[in-house]
Amino acid sequence: MEPESSKYVRYTREQVEALERLYHQCPKPSSLRRQQLIRECPLFANVDPKQIKVWFQNRRCRETQRKEASRLKSVNKKLSAMNRLLVEENGRLQKQVSRLVYDNGNFRQHLHNKYASVEDTNGESVVAIAWHESHMSPRHPPKDASYAGLLSIAEETLKEFLSKATGTAIEWIQIPGMKPGPDAIGIVTISHGCTGVAARACSLVGLDPTKVAEILKDRTSWLRDCRSVDVVSVFSTGNGGTIELLYMQMYAPTTLAPARDFWTLRYTSVLEDGSLVVCERSLTGTQGGPSMPAVQHFVRAEMHPSGYLIRPCEGGGSLIHIVDHMDLEPWSVLEVIRPLYESSTVLAQKVTMAALRHLRQIAQEASSDVVLGWGRQPAALRTFSQRLCKGFNEAVNGFTDDGWSLMGNDGMDDVTVLINSSPSKLLGPQFASSDGLPALGGGIICAKASMLLQNVPPALLIRFLREHRSEWVDSNMDAYSACAWKANPCTVPSSRIGGFGGGQVILPLAHTVEHEEFLEVIKLENNGLTQEDALLSRDMFLLQLCSGIDENAVGACSELIFAPIDASLADNSPLLPSGFRVVPSDSGMDGSSPNRTLDLASALEIGSAGTRTSVDYGGNNSNFRSVLTIAFQFTFENHIRENVASMARQYLRGVVASVQRVSMALAPSRMGSHLGPRLPPGTPEALTLARWVCQSYRFHLGVELLRPNSEVNESVLKTLWHHSDAIMCCSLKSLPVFTFANQAGLDMLETTLVALQDISLEKILDDNGRKSFCSDIAQIMQQGYAYLSAGVCVSSMGRPASYDRAIAWKVLNDEENAHCIAFMFMNWSFV
Repeated sequence: MEPESSKYVRYTREQVEALERLYHQCPKPSSLRRQQLIRECPLFANVDPKQIKVWFQNRRCRETQRKEASRLKSVNKKLSAMNRLLVEENGRLQKQVSRLVYDNGNFRQHLHNKYASVEDTNGESVVAIAWHESHMSPRHPPKDASYAGLLSIAEETLKEFLSKATGTAIEWIQIPGMKPGPDAIGIVTISHGCTGVAARACSLVGLDPTKVAEILKDRTSWLRDCRSVDVVSVFSTGNGGTIELLYMQMYAPTTLAPARDFWTLRYTSVLEDGSLVVCERSLTGTQGGPSMPAVQHFVRAEMHPSGYLIRPCEGGGSLIHIVDHMDLEPWSVLEVIRPLYESSTVLAQKVTMAALRHLRQIAQEASSDVVLGWGRQPAALRTFSQRLCKGFNEAVNGFTDDGWSLMGNDGMDDVTVLINSSPSKLLGPQFASSDGLPALGGGIICAKASMLLQNVPPALLIRFLREHRSEWVDSNMDAYSACAWKANPCTVPSSRIGGFGGGQVILPLAHTVEHEEFLEVIKLENNGLTQEDALLSRDMFLLQLCSGIDENAVGACSELIFAPIDASLADNSPLLPSGFRVVPSDSGMDGSSPNRTLDLASALEIGSAGTRTSVDYGGNNSNFRSVLTIAFQFTFENHIRENVASMARQYLRGVVASVQRVSMALAPSRMGSHLGPRLPPGTPEALTLARWVCQSYRFHLGVELLRPNSEVNESVLKTLWHHSDAIMCCSLKSLPVFTFANQAGLDMLETTLVALQDISLEKILDDNGRKSFCSDIAQIMQQGYAYLSAGVCVSSMGRPASYDRAIAWKVLNDEENAHCIAFMFMNWSFV
C-alpha cells in the first residue's frame, strides 16, 4: 500500500505563495523557525508535514538546477566567445606566417640581385637610387591642418589600428605568466621587434558596445596613471563618426623620472559590420596636423595607432580588441629605470589589462545589486580607491601647478621635501579648517624618496609591509606629534601611527573581481602616549588600498597606499594619502624570443624544492630589480613649519632604513642562487608550525596529512597553505583564538591572516557546535584527537558555512608539549 506522505498534493495558490515566502525567510533545511511558522499558519492545518517537507526539498532541487543551468549557460557563452577569439587569432597567425614566408623570399631575391649587380653599380647610380626610393613613397604624405587633413589622418589611423588589432602589422607573442582558459581575463599578448612598446588584448565583456566605448574613453576613471584628459576640439564626420583633439597628461610612477604627456587625435566610428571603433594616435609635425607646444615638467611621448574594436556579441555583451602602442621616450630617464619604459609587459599590466579589469568590474556591479562593507555601494568605494591613487600620484610628482614647491635640504639628497601652502586645489575648496586642515594657517609637507631593490619580489614586499606594520613604523613619537594628536586628531599624518601600540585590525571593504586590488579600513588601537591620552583611549582609522600582491603577475606594480579618515567614512572626507609603490624594472620581463610557445606543462613545473616557482623573469632571479617609491604627507601650521619639515625628513629616513632591512631579510640568499629559482622564504614561525601540525597529525591518527613528497620545510608550508580543506589552529586559552589558517580556512572565515587573530573559536561555532566542542575538548586533550560531526560555522562577515566532517587534533612542539589545537573542516561550503 502506498504511504500517505508519498501521494501527490495539489496546493492552492495561497498555499504556494505562503510556502515561497517561508522558503525565502528560512532557507536552511532544518530550520526550527520554519517548522514553527508552518504549524502556526492556518493554511496548512490539513496538510501532512511530510508533504510540506517534500515540497521544500523539491523547491531546493529546482533552485539548484536553475542556478546550475544559468552557470552552465554563462560558461558556454564565454567558451563560445573565447573560441571565436581563438579562431580569429589562428587566422591572424596564419596570415603572419604567410607574410613572413613572402618577406623571406623577397629578402633572398633582394640579396641575390644586390650581389649580382654590385660590380655594375657606381657611386652616382647608388646616390640616384637612394634619392629615388626616399622620394617615391614617403611614409606620411604631407597633410594640412584643415578638416580634410584631420579626416585623412583619422582614416589612416583607423586602417593602421585594425591591421594591429586583427591583422599582422605587429608580431604578437604570449605575455609571460598568463594562462589561457575560460576563467582568464582574456587573450593578452605583447609586441616583439616593433617601434616602442605595444600590447594587445581580446576578451568578452558583459556590457553593451556603446557603454564599453563610453567607459574606455573616460581614461581618468580607470587608468590610475592618467592625470587629466582635455578635449580641445570636436569635429563630426560625414559618416557619423567623431574626431577629437585631445591633450592628456600621465603621472610618473617614481620620483626618478619626469611625467609624460600626449597630443593625440581620437576617431570614433562604426564599421559596416556594426562594430564600434575608437582609435587614437599622436599628432606630429610630419603629419601636418595642428601642434601643441611643450609643457614644462612633461616629456612629450608618442602614441602610435591604438584603440578599441568593440563587436556586439550574440545574446548580449561585447567582444573587445584592445591595442596600446606607445613610444614613451626612454632616453629621458635614468638607465636604471629605462627598462620600465621599454617593457611591453609593464604597458600590458598598467594600461591594457587595467581596462579589461575595470570593464569586468563594472559588468559585475551592473549584473547584481551589491552592497559592500559599511553599507557602501561599489561605485562609492571605487571613488575612494581612485582618490587614494590620485593623491599619492600627486605627492610623488609634486607638480608646480598644484602648488608644490621644493624646500631646502639639509645637505643630504636622499629625501626630497616639498611644501604646499594652498592644499585646497588638491583636497578641494570645500574642506575648511574644521575638516582637518590647520586652523592657524599652513598646508601640507611631503617627504618622498626612491630606492633600487635587488632580488625582492614587489608582491612579497608589499604584503609584508601590510601585515607587519610595526616593522617599519617608528613608535618613538616626539613632542610635536603628541601635541598635534592631543590638539586635533584629524591633523595627525599617516606616519604618526607609531604611537598606537595596541595593534591593528583590518576591516575589509571591497575587492576587485580578480582580487588583484582590495580596499580596507585599518583600525589602530591607541594605548596612549601619556596618561591623559590613555584615559581618552582614542583609536585611529586608516583607509588603505593594497594592490599587486599576486607573485605570479609578471610586470605588475605593487602598492600600499593609506590615509587617515574619520570613523564615519564620509564620502567627502579629505584624504591625505601616503604609502609605498614598488615597480619592477627588469629587461627580461618581455621574454627573450619571439618563437616562445605557450607550454601548458611548464605552468605546472616542479622546482627543486617540490614547489612551483613563483615568478619567472627569464633570467637569474638574483639580478631581478625593482624601484621602490615612498611618499608621506604631513599637515603643518605656519609657526612650526620648519619643525614639521625636519620631522618628516627624519621620519622618512627611518622608514627607508627599515624597508632596506626588511628587503635584505626577504631576498633569497645569493649563495643558493645556483640551485635554481626558489620560492621566497616564509617566516620561521610559520614553517615550524606547519611542520608541527603535520607531525602531530601523523602521530595521533597514523596517516599523513599531506602528500609524502613534501620533504622541505618551505614545501610543507606551501602544500599546507594550498590544501583543499580548511585547516586552522587556535590557542590553548580559556577563550581560544585563531593563530593560523590556510587559504581555504581564510576563505571559510572570510578574513585575512592579520585579522584572523581577532577571531575566537566561540564566535564561529553555533550553539550545537559549542556544546559538542565542550564535550570533545577533554577527548582531544586526553586521546590527542577527535572526530567532529557535521555542522555549521559562521564567518567573520556573518555568513553560515556548512561542513560534512571535521577533525581536531592536539599539536605538539619539539618537546612534545601541547602548543595549540588544529582543526580541519572537510567539504565546506557557504549555505
